[in-house]
Amino acid sequence: MLVTRPKERVEELCFLLEDEGAEVMSLPVLELRPPEDVRPLAAAAESIQRYRWVVFASPSAVEALMEALREAGTADRLGHVRIAVVGPRTARTAEGYGLTVAAEPAEATGLGLFEAIRESLHPDDEVLLPAGEEGRRELEVALREHGVRVTRVTAYRSTPAELPPEAHEALGQTPPDVVLFASPRTAELFLEAMGAGGLGQAKVVAIGPTTAGALARLGVEVAAVAERPTSEGLVDATVRAVHG
Repeated sequence: MLVTRPKERVEELCFLLEDEGAEVMSLPVLELRPPEDVRPLAAAAESIQRYRWVVFASPSAVEALMEALREAGTADRLGHVRIAVVGPRTARTAEGYGLTVAAEPAEATGLGLFEAIRESLHPDDEVLLPAGEEGRRELEVALREHGVRVTRVTAYRSTPAELPPEAHEALGQTPPDVVLFASPRTAELFLEAMGAGGLGQAKVVAIGPTTAGALARLGVEVAAVAERPTSEGLVDATVRAVHG
């Protein structure tokens, strides 16, 4: 079984897959890096008390903002800000820093989170949205259309990982029976690096409909799509793909 997530996001998924009895190979095709320009994130950290809400869409965004707050010496001011998160893993990361999560949607999507906090938003509220450079925009758009003031700052960026030469050989010697993709970009980069032959006869699992659609456009048949964009959702989809 092959997992293509960045190394920062793979540990929990690999553990859950191994708990199901899978033999897991991790081949990150993306690396998470700090933003090229750290000033917007630093400025948001320095004036964190101005925001009514901080909205996190990923664990990496939590980690990046908390580091910026530590450097700015303003982490204590976050206690006056309400915290909203997308997904249980992001919630666990926030709580690991001692943050109290005020909102987490049942549907772990940006629009799901918007609906979860919609009634609590007021026109003059300022919302901080630390996000990946390439992150999806639907949450930001929904907030702006609702009339609140949104500051979106790049908390991290993802760049193609340098795949080791032995990766081709390893996949050739031990072709995976299942390959998991957690974003359209990981699918694109994997196919660019390995070619369609890199998938062999593997069943392909996607973290959600957007990734599944990207794979379909790349000519890849998807065996199962996670019902929730979480590690647990990917594991459930993998079980469906394997056992049909």
